[in-house]
Amino acid sequence: MILNEILEWKRKDLAELKRRFPIHRVRRAVEHRSREDVRSFRKAICNPKRLNLICELKKASPSQGILCEDFQPLRIASLYEHAQAAAISILTESHFFKGRPSYLKTVRQVTTIPLLRKDFIFESYQLYESALLEADAFLLISSILTPEELSSLIKLGNELGMDALVEVHTDEDLRKAMDAGAEIIGINNRNLRTLTVDPRRARQLIPQIPKTHTIVVESGLTTHEELLGYKSLGVSSFLIGTVLMKSKDVVSTIDQLMGKDKKWKAG
Repeated sequence: MILNEILEWKRKDLAELKRRFPIHRVRRAVEHRSREDVRSFRKAICNPKRLNLICELKKASPSQGILCEDFQPLRIASLYEHAQAAAISILTESHFFKGRPSYLKTVRQVTTIPLLRKDFIFESYQLYESALLEADAFLLISSILTPEELSSLIKLGNELGMDALVEVHTDEDLRKAMDAGAEIIGINNRNLRTLTVDPRRARQLIPQIPKTHTIVVESGLTTHEELLGYKSLGVSSFLIGTVLMKSKDVVSTIDQLMGKDKKWKAG
């Protein structure tokens, strides 16, 4: 099962990282980060007058291999901001997605919009590391965490000034996320254990989420019409990855997803 393989590698990498940079050193370094330096992820993805896209940087994926041969994070991130992306999601897992934690700091130098660290996070050390890398938000996957772990990580993230995007795929994932205090719910249409995509997942879970929460839909999104349909159900934002990584013209693809060629406006 691919998810178990990813987590096994992540634990090995984390053990080595903790050996080289003990948590007390990382925590001490984070203390120097000012809250004023953090960009509000939740606010950025909740603009009611537009389709808010969280555009993703990922060179590869377990399901499709290399997505972008000419992977230039700084150039692509600049194009995302130029095309009016609400935020940028950065894959930092190295073995299966070919990402690097350092991408967060380097991309921050050429952008002004919030950055989401997308990785497999299950320990507090990773949140201190995320803050040190200047992430504005971080991903938590409900299915790989206990209720206690999820609640603790959300709370610590808030204390560090970062927003938590809690990803769910099943009713059980969603209940766990809500009980843990998640305020931003990401519904992933992709089953991380089988890697299959079911567009019906989001539509089944959306009615169960209070309107006070921020909803993000992830995976399998390719058209402006799909985004409009979800927005009509109360979705705040959309995480778009593969279609952008495969695009020959990123700005044009974002324009099409936002419906700029149709001159769409919020009612």
